[in-house]
Amino acid sequence: MRVIKDGEVIEDCWRLVEEDDGLDEGDCILPFPRWLAEREQLKSHPGRIAVWIDGSVDLECLAPHLEELELVAIRFPSFRDGRGYSLARLLRERHGYRGELRAVGDVLRDQLYPMRRCGIDSFALREDQDPREALKGLKGFAVKYQAAADGEGPIYRYR
Repeated sequence: MRVIKDGEVIEDCWRLVEEDDGLDEGDCILPFPRWLAEREQLKSHPGRIAVWIDGSVDLECLAPHLEELELVAIRFPSFRDGRGYSLARLLRERHGYRGELRAVGDVLRDQLYPMRRCGIDSFALREDQDPREALKGLKGFAVKYQAAADGEGPIYRYR
């Protein structure tokens, strides 16, 4: 799968797994409830394991496990669903998550910049989106008007 990470398009080996999908030997991103239920069995899995969450997850249940996870994917079921932005900010600011946060699902070019400001640092775009063209979405704004999880200060702090 091609994703945008660290400002460039890369081939990525992670595979997003649905609730009922089987696991292959590679690196898998599992739904958080499934990961939680199968944690002991997954210790023998030959690939790396990460989790994906959506707006229905209780972050207080996920928070104690964040140090075990190098990647947390946030699923956006629709471009109109903004709960993933809040999840990203909470993971970064309240829970101190420093691993990779990936946007998956209905992810469009126009969303990349605000997603990055919320703390998301990699993006698996919707299939009809060209990742090379979408990179331009990350460079669209030079001035920030509010504070965000990306650590860049708003313009009023530079007066």
